[in-house]
Amino acid sequence: MGSISKLTDLRDASLPGSFTDNLDAWHKAVAGVFARVQKKDVKDVPPDVWRRLIVTTADGVDISPLYTRADEHGEPNTELPGVFPFTRGTAVDGEREGWGVCETFGTYGDSSAEVNRQILHALNFGTTTLSLDLRSSLTPADLPVVLDGVLTDLVPIHVHAGSRLSEAANRILELLDATGTPGVTLGAAPLTAAVDGSETASLDESVALAVTLAGRPGVRTLLVDAVSLSNQGASDAQEVGLALAVGVEYVRLLTEAGLSTAEALRQIAFRFAVTDDQFGQIAKLRSARRLWARVCEVLGHPEEAAAPQSALTAPVMFSQRDAWVNMLRSTVAAFAGGVGGATDVEVLTFDYAIPGGMPGTSRNFAHRIARNTNLLLLEESHLGHVVDPAGGSYYVESFTDELSAKAWAVFTGIEAEGGFRAALANGSVARALDEMHESTRHLIATRRKQLTGINEFPNLAEAPLAPELRHEPAGVRRWAAEFESFRNRSDAFLDRTGQRPSITLIPLGPLSKHNIRTGFVTNLLASGGIAVVNPGELTPGTPEFESAGGAGIVVICGTDQEYASSGELAVEKLREAGAGKILLAGAPASFEGASVQPDGYLNMKIDAAEVLSGLLDTLGA
Repeated sequence: MGSISKLTDLRDASLPGSFTDNLDAWHKAVAGVFARVQKKDVKDVPPDVWRRLIVTTADGVDISPLYTRADEHGEPNTELPGVFPFTRGTAVDGEREGWGVCETFGTYGDSSAEVNRQILHALNFGTTTLSLDLRSSLTPADLPVVLDGVLTDLVPIHVHAGSRLSEAANRILELLDATGTPGVTLGAAPLTAAVDGSETASLDESVALAVTLAGRPGVRTLLVDAVSLSNQGASDAQEVGLALAVGVEYVRLLTEAGLSTAEALRQIAFRFAVTDDQFGQIAKLRSARRLWARVCEVLGHPEEAAAPQSALTAPVMFSQRDAWVNMLRSTVAAFAGGVGGATDVEVLTFDYAIPGGMPGTSRNFAHRIARNTNLLLLEESHLGHVVDPAGGSYYVESFTDELSAKAWAVFTGIEAEGGFRAALANGSVARALDEMHESTRHLIATRRKQLTGINEFPNLAEAPLAPELRHEPAGVRRWAAEFESFRNRSDAFLDRTGQRPSITLIPLGPLSKHNIRTGFVTNLLASGGIAVVNPGELTPGTPEFESAGGAGIVVICGTDQEYASSGELAVEKLREAGAGKILLAGAPASFEGASVQPDGYLNMKIDAAEVLSGLLDTLGA
């Protein structure tokens, strides 16, 4: 229970004299709220009822509803920004204001001249770090045109060249020899690319190039791309722990190839995915720097611990449907990346998950919104003027400590297997990621993890995606994928029949009584692409009831009291009317002991994905 137990167990002389009384008062206040909600006397509510507010993360970290000075682990944190172990960031005040605004170019198949125009425009409007995608139509040979007019001595550059690594390195370093650059990351990621199948140069080529370039200041060849781990379902602790293992594996390979340990460490950079779990991502980035600093210390070179740490808004969280909501997800993620201390943050366009982008939306608009998300946080919200804004927060510091322990356990577990390559070869990395992915998928399927516009509050009226756009980005296990597959089936049904698959509601009692459950069912079914027919209040035995009850699938909606008085009759009359399948909005307990039963129940506890898939099967979608 760690810090949570301290809420009641710690009685430290360093705490204010009123601390215990104030904490007890808070406990009583929480109990009072529970008492009102449960309609009990407060004396009948246990004093530790606050523990029911604890939330446990995917990594097993317990998040308390309240953090206080009692959560400081030992002595108060005296770490400073810009110094070992870099928990609070690698830069000190005055070295830079905020984080770099990163943007990728070369993704859409544009000509080199057009990419150059886009780069110059972006640099004039707030972009400060360039990411060059040289894996498709844009090639290393295009770099002189692409970088024409760019003041490369002021702009850090990330390169993603895939199998064109060596050619890209030669070309870009030739160009930069004359002008210089604050830093170049060549993006060779052979170990992490093996996890999600992304394109990369071979391990041997990457290591050889790193050895060749070891003497060049500001050039880092190898990228520990933890985004690949996130893409396959890694939790925060797994992302950090496995990233450490990859970094250590690269150090081994480089030192075996003849580099000193210090030279090897200077060849490594990191990139992490940041999701819309704000505090989890802040803690993750802080934890990653702290633990890599510990690795460098053990290797005898703590002075090399300040490796660049890029952040990318996590591809797994982007939806294809209601894609505008991705702007909100990205804003929270970018905030977390910046506040968490990333060297630079790249915000993917809101329509990233749709191949080629959202139809009818200009690429300039999509990139401007992504760029401005960073700029609003840096300039208008003034986050760029504060070093480690989260530092000193009892919650963030405690979360960082506990996540660090979980991530270190992942790392040492991989090391016990012989290192990352051995764990990759024996399948343990894939098994761990598969298990975590399935855990997340189940939370989404049961709607305990809510995705706005996907498994909650979907917009069934939005324009369908074209058939050629209804497929998944390669190598990414998106959170929304399962529910969006139902929407794809619904769209295909609409294309084929001219209407959505639909289910008829059977509302019992007045609107004021059935509205909560008709609303719940409408929202639930819409998340599976299923429309509803709501005829309004119905009474068993009337012609209107009989007419509505003849549908293939019907859902009875009402209060438990209404079910007790007319529920059995409603089921009987629906069977007589020829209803193919009768469902009830509510819990099985509401029909306990009834002589006739519905065929199933729709409530908060069901596996919504499984139920919706079955309903679509029945409806022929």
